[in-house]
Amino acid sequence: MESRRDRPEGGLPFAEQEPVLEAAERCLRTWEPVWTGFLDGALREEAEARLGALSDLRLEPWGGHAGAERCRLLLQRSEAALPLDQVASDFVGLEIAGNFLFDPAEPVDFRAALLAAGALPEELGDLWVRGDRGAQAITAQALAARLDGQAGRVRTVDVHFEARPLAELQLPPRRVARSLTTVEASTRLDAVASAGFGLSRSRLAALIRQGAVRIDWRVVTSPSRELRSGERVQLEGRGELQIEAVEITKRDRYRIRLIRR
Repeated sequence: MESRRDRPEGGLPFAEQEPVLEAAERCLRTWEPVWTGFLDGALREEAEARLGALSDLRLEPWGGHAGAERCRLLLQRSEAALPLDQVASDFVGLEIAGNFLFDPAEPVDFRAALLAAGALPEELGDLWVRGDRGAQAITAQALAARLDGQAGRVRTVDVHFEARPLAELQLPPRRVARSLTTVEASTRLDAVASAGFGLSRSRLAALIRQGAVRIDWRVVTSPSRELRSGERVQLEGRGELQIEAVEITKRDRYRIRLIRR
């Protein structure tokens, strides 16, 4: 059974929150700016909620580009806070090059390959696919230095890793929130997310089974999971869907209003 230390009031296990809390303590003690590692959405939201109430601590998320899904938090003493662009950081790009013409891969495949190559989750920021040529990622400098010039494999494809300055990356366009409405026979996750993310239902179902889809930041592996108003669906590389409202039509179908971010 978990103790209060294992799972503090607020939700996530203490082991997940501890590095962020330690970074905040170091910042407050030394008065020096401190970067956390890259955080997923659940941990970032939890950290912002828990630490944002401290008047003497300033938090600023940054993932290397506008609209980044995975960000690091810059922690500074409020009285001595500097603009983000005046604080040293070690964000760097990583090219993952290979020929994916005959074996297309998703962000989840590239991320799994990087973890298998020795990457730590906190070293990995956003990652996006570049057609059949591979992918690019934003990482901590230490990871890019370890992998630079090395070979690896993503699914069945041999790849080559190359460290690159952020300025040389072809960054994904920033998403603008937009409202969508879809009418479905059910509120199944695969049906609603397929319409919201613009993917085929079969492809979306496969991604769900792979563990690439989350609801309110929790991995869900059942395509038949029913969605409810207020829930958020996350798919790496494609953003987030928020279920705004679910209504029954006169023909007993479901009219679902979404916001895609």
